[in-house]
Order: sequence, then structure tokens, then C-alpha cells
Amino acid sequence: MIFENIFQELAVILAVVTVVGALAMVLRQPLIVAFIAAGILLGPSALGWVSATEPIELLAEMGIALLLFVVGLKLDLQIIRTLGPVALATGLGQVIFTSVIGFLIAIALGMSTVGALYVGVALTFSSTIIIVKLLSDKKEIDALHGRIAVGFLIVQDIVVVLVMIGLTALGVSTEAGVDSETSALVLGIALVVLKGVVMLVAVALLMSYVIPVLSRHLARSTELLVLFAITWAVTLAELGSLMGFSKEVGAFLAGISLASTPFREVIGARLVSLRDFLLLFFFIELGSGLEMATMGAQLGAAALFSAFVLIGNPLIVMIIMGAMGYRKRTGFLAGLTVAQISEFSLILAALGLSLGHLNSDTVGLIALVGLITISVSTYMILYSHQLYEIIAPLLSIFERHHPYRETAYDNEDAGGEGVVVFGMGRYGCGIADELRQRGFSVLSIDIDPEVVRQQSIAGWPSRFGDAEDPEFIASLALSKVKWVVCTARERDINMSLLKSLRKESYKGKVALTAGNRHDARVLEDTDADLVLRPFADAALKAVDWLLAGKGK
Repeated sequence: MIFENIFQELAVILAVVTVVGALAMVLRQPLIVAFIAAGILLGPSALGWVSATEPIELLAEMGIALLLFVVGLKLDLQIIRTLGPVALATGLGQVIFTSVIGFLIAIALGMSTVGALYVGVALTFSSTIIIVKLLSDKKEIDALHGRIAVGFLIVQDIVVVLVMIGLTALGVSTEAGVDSETSALVLGIALVVLKGVVMLVAVALLMSYVIPVLSRHLARSTELLVLFAITWAVTLAELGSLMGFSKEVGAFLAGISLASTPFREVIGARLVSLRDFLLLFFFIELGSGLEMATMGAQLGAAALFSAFVLIGNPLIVMIIMGAMGYRKRTGFLAGLTVAQISEFSLILAALGLSLGHLNSDTVGLIALVGLITISVSTYMILYSHQLYEIIAPLLSIFERHHPYRETAYDNEDAGGEGVVVFGMGRYGCGIADELRQRGFSVLSIDIDPEVVRQQSIAGWPSRFGDAEDPEFIASLALSKVKWVVCTARERDINMSLLKSLRKESYKGKVALTAGNRHDARVLEDTDADLVLRPFADAALKAVDWLLAGKGK
């Protein structure tokens, strides 16, 4: 060890990770990639400054436990119930398809049966953290494809926990030396399952009678509530380990037990930063344990598995969603979100290594696939709309002649002299309501199916659609529409809509919306008839009122 103490080592680790993280941000890469890269740089394969030490391992375990706790805390089963068939079908279908094909590829490459099984399963899980972050940054988390993606990510999260429970049970039985006797193996697994049932019942009773009362009492102090949440997560993680499960399973159950309380959003928001900070030590530990020479020898296999994940996973999602009646664009955008493996895949590999099921070479292979797929898929998601425009003609085979799942949201088509408003946020709803009060017929369009449903319930003409989808714009009856108004503040969305309208030879007027002065200047240079600036216009109106002395 080249450092005098652990504090000095941690200071150097954090400094290096900060620099590498800043570089990753410039390259628009997720921090997971930066953390693993920093681990490799600091590990024996490069600088040799970091090796597995007890403090680093402890922080890594805490990070994993909090990760699973937050996942359980945000486990919104309502999303699965709302989207129902598509979330379950795409989630389970993709898991089954990817694991089976991945297993067969691994066997063909000469891997052992157990190693191939781990690799096949590891390829199935997508990163909830990365996908939710990217979709949120693009403001697509509430779009139909975003909701579906979150739905099947929840299904994946449930599956990965079940897999870890099963592997832990198998590991316990094997460590007991009973793997040669089938009956003894079954007995050992049954014993672990029985312990699991006891643990679930105990947690269920606490959820019903203790946690609601206790959480309301502790919520008088937010700091105490968060401290209790961390304590509960760590305690259940250790209890899960003592009962024969992994710490991750116990932490996941701790999160679920608090998910039904009204304080889960507060707890989750306070723990995200702590989770991310502690989790970086897991990825650093993982990266520092990887040998570049070994990973280089596996580059060919990693490239093959990565190509399968980047292409095969989106394909199976598009096939399932197309068969279920969704448009090819929705299937494509949702499919891109599973074009990578996740932090759970790496945790699964680490679990296999600790149980003696895997060797370091297989763990390195899975980590390398993670680095490749996470890096590439990030750009695929960021530029998903541009990618769709390029390959859209090739995707028609993934769409039914009548995509009834999406057209079911439509209440009324555009028709008659009126206005079409894209985006039913507060600004869009305000514009639509005022136009209706002044006698105009307004067709409201939004990418959030829940918003469209609420508009339909209110009796207003509405359609589910995306301003960036040229095919949707072509489906509108625009011949008698006087104005098309886009209330989205993203410049790319406005430009894409304007381009599609001109392509359809729309003769009416177009109003676009700018979020800042620079975008306003760019949009004003187009042939749009009006550029709205919500904040600037409101400020100008407020100043006019102030100077005019308007008031009570």
C-alpha cells in the first residue's frame, strides 16, 4: 500500500474519480462507465494505487444495499397494473429471449454450463438508473414509450431479485456439500425458501401494524426519518444474509416495506445522492479487480455479446410491442432503452464470484460487455429520434396495419376550422382553454397517454401523438386548420414539427415556443408565423401592468 492511511487513499480515489467523471460528462457518458474506468486506472492493471481493502469493500456493500433499497422503495406496481400486458409481455419476453440466446452463444464459445447461464442471465437486465436519468433529461419519462420502459424495468428488477434469491439458495446448498445428492439439494433449497416465507410474513406484518405508525412519528424530523430508513435497510440486509439470502435481497425487501408509506418520495430523494456516492466504491472495486490483459483476450467474445445486446434486445421489444398493437416508433424508442446491461448484471457477476460459481475471467467478460453496451446505448438513446428517422422505412414489419393500442387514446380527429395544440402542460392547457372560451375548436395532442385520457374525460377533442413523429403529422387532417401551436420549449421538437408540416404542404399558420433567447432567435429565422416566449412574454405583460398602475 503506497498510502499512509485509508483517509489518504480515499482522498486520492475521489480526486481521480472526479476528473474521470468530468471527462465522461463531456463525452455524455453515464458515471457508471467513469467509475469502472477509474477503478481500472487506479487498480493493479494501471497505476496500482488501489487494491481491495476492507473499508472499500464495506462502502461498496453499503452502496449496493442502498441501491436495492431505493429500487424497492420506488417499486410502483401501479405502473404494471396500468400498462398491464405490455409491461409484463415485454419485460418477461425480453428476459426469456435474451437469457436463452445469450446462454446458447456462450455455450457455442466454449464456456461452461454454469458460466454460460450466468452470462445469459446477466445480459437480460437493463440499467434503471441510466434509462430513467436519460429519459428524464429528454423529458420523455411521461411519454408512452417512457412509461412502457419504466414498466418493464420494474419487471426486470423483480426478476433479478428472484434470480439472486435462487442463486443464493443454490450456493448455500452447494456450500453444505450436498450438491451430489439430489434429494439433499432439494431439501436445502426448500429450507431457504421456507426461511424466505418466514421473512416475507414478518415484513408484511411490520408493514401493516408497525411501520405506518412508526414512520408517521419519525416524520416529525426529516433527518430522523432518513436515518431510520438507512438503519432499516442495513438491518434487513444483514438479516437477509443471516437467513441464507444475500444482503441485496434483504435491502430490497426493506425498500418495499416503506414503499406504501406517504414518506417514500422524501426518503428516496434524500438517499439518492448517498446511494450514488457509496455505489461508486462498488464500481471502483470492480474496476480495480479487472485485469486488462484478461479483458483484452476476451475482446472478441465481448464484442459478440455486446452486438447481441445492442441489436437483439431492441428487436425483441419491437416484435412484442408491434404484435400487441403499438406503433413502430413507440416500439423502437422503448426498445432502445434495453440496449445495455446494468449495474445489476455486475452485481450478479460479483455474487457468482463470491459463491464460487464464476471465475474472474467471466466476471471480466461481463464487465467489459457492460462498458461497451452502456457507452454505446447512451448515444443511441440520446439520438433516438435521429436514428428513427434514418431507419424508419425498415421498421414497418414491426407494426400492425392498425396499431389499435395507440389509436385507442384518440377521442376525435382534427377537423373543421380550428387550432391544433401540441403539448398539454400548464401552458398548453391555458392556451387551449382560452381559445375554446373564444369560440375556437381545439384539438389537443400530447405524448402522455394519461393527459390525453383526462382531456377525453373532460369531453375535449384529443389525440395521443408526438410532435416529432412525421408519420403522426401526416395522419392529421390539416386542410381546414388555421393554427398549429407547439407549446414544447425544446428547439429540436419545434423544428421537427415545422419540417413535417411543410412536408405535408400545410397552408395554415404555425406558432412555435422558445425556452430562451437563443432558441427564439433560431426559430424566428424559420418561416414560422409566431414564436412564443412564455417567460419573456409573461414578464413583458407584467411590466406593462406595473407601469400602467393596474391593481385592485
